[in-house]
Amino acid sequence: MATTSHATPIDAAYAILEASEMRYRGRVIGTVAARDPNAPAENYADCFVRDFVPSALVYLLDGRETIVRDFLQTVLELRHQQERWAGHEPAPGVMPASFKVVGDDQGERLIADFGDHAIGRVAPVDSMLWWMILLRAYVTVSDDADFAHQPDVQRGMRQILDLLLRDRLEVAPTLLVPDGSFMIDRRMGVYGHPLEVQALFFGALCGARQLLETTDGNEGLVRRVDQRLRTLRTYIRIYYWLDVPRLNEIHRYKTEQFGQESVNILNIHPESIPDWVPDWLPDDAGYLVGNLGPGRMDFRFFALGNLLSILFGLSTDEEAQRIMLLYEERWPDLIGTMPVKISYPAMEGEEWRLMTGSDPKNAPWSYHNGGNWPALLWTFVGAAVKVGRTDLAEKAYAQAAERLPADRWAEYYDGRHGRLVGRRSNHFQTWSATSLILGEKFLSESTQLRSLGLYSH
Repeated sequence: MATTSHATPIDAAYAILEASEMRYRGRVIGTVAARDPNAPAENYADCFVRDFVPSALVYLLDGRETIVRDFLQTVLELRHQQERWAGHEPAPGVMPASFKVVGDDQGERLIADFGDHAIGRVAPVDSMLWWMILLRAYVTVSDDADFAHQPDVQRGMRQILDLLLRDRLEVAPTLLVPDGSFMIDRRMGVYGHPLEVQALFFGALCGARQLLETTDGNEGLVRRVDQRLRTLRTYIRIYYWLDVPRLNEIHRYKTEQFGQESVNILNIHPESIPDWVPDWLPDDAGYLVGNLGPGRMDFRFFALGNLLSILFGLSTDEEAQRIMLLYEERWPDLIGTMPVKISYPAMEGEEWRLMTGSDPKNAPWSYHNGGNWPALLWTFVGAAVKVGRTDLAEKAYAQAAERLPADRWAEYYDGRHGRLVGRRSNHFQTWSATSLILGEKFLSESTQLRSLGLYSH
């Protein structure tokens, strides 16, 4: 695929989107991950649920709601393809990571992947969460509440909520997940309660609260959703938040405390504070840490979790402003030359060997281990616009618009500042292109972001 030299970056991005459209029986039902003719992985011809989200938002803002509706319906219907192992009944709320169209003598058919073909064979947790968030955006834009009230859609939401709200051995209101079950789909030491999943969980619950019918015996489920929203929001805002006063508090923590009066309720040891944190964290900024659990605080900065927390209203207004201030004051580290770095800092040396299993794709400052992902641009621009930091949004967008067409719409970038196209990066990546389109739309008319219904308070 080639783009003409006279095309604007947005024209070229739309050309990528058009070429990526996946058709089934004459209808567009999604977009493939990439149209790179040299893509090494076969599944880049699949439509991934998470990858399709920026494409879907572009379609909604362009008045092409039918494509999004057909996608939502397709994913809902594909759940029955999940494999059943002897003695193990899969949860009915789980949705596929991706799907593809195949043709044979019997015609076209859809094949779904529930993680069976993924690296590490981990089922996706985020697919059902993104599906619920996208359903809310579709209904908000199209005003098609009848679709959300269809029996199969209501049943799908109830099954997802039954899975998410099921009583387990966990005490915290956060959602427990394994490594590799969301955008960071390889071993990265993110098992437990990663921030990205909690932000998606919150956004999905907000969508369910808006769309779930309160009749037909759902009253108890609605009450559970309301309660979980309140406890999850409070828990994240208090215990995941890190600024200098909070860091001082953790530095002076007493450990092995018991009882209701305990301050250090998760028994975080001060010695676990990494050396880089005290000098790197500015006095007036802050962020939500990457993970939290018994005896564990992951101090790494994960972009998508923080940006979605701003967009969905999981963070407070003050926290949102201070996260953006962190971006401003640590721009070379968190943005560099290509927005947006997915995590900071990278794991190196022995830590990388033990935490990633010596994963060469997640080498230091590459891929999920400190790489830069253009696909995160839409969340950064959206979060910055929401809190009134249009200056930061414009700066990030300008960087991406200059490089992405020249770099053939790369998947990710390597290096401390994202100067190198990723060593194993695919080109003509659909969500890199659609994220640029969304960034332009949010900047040209900020009301477009609000019209998607992503805001929650």
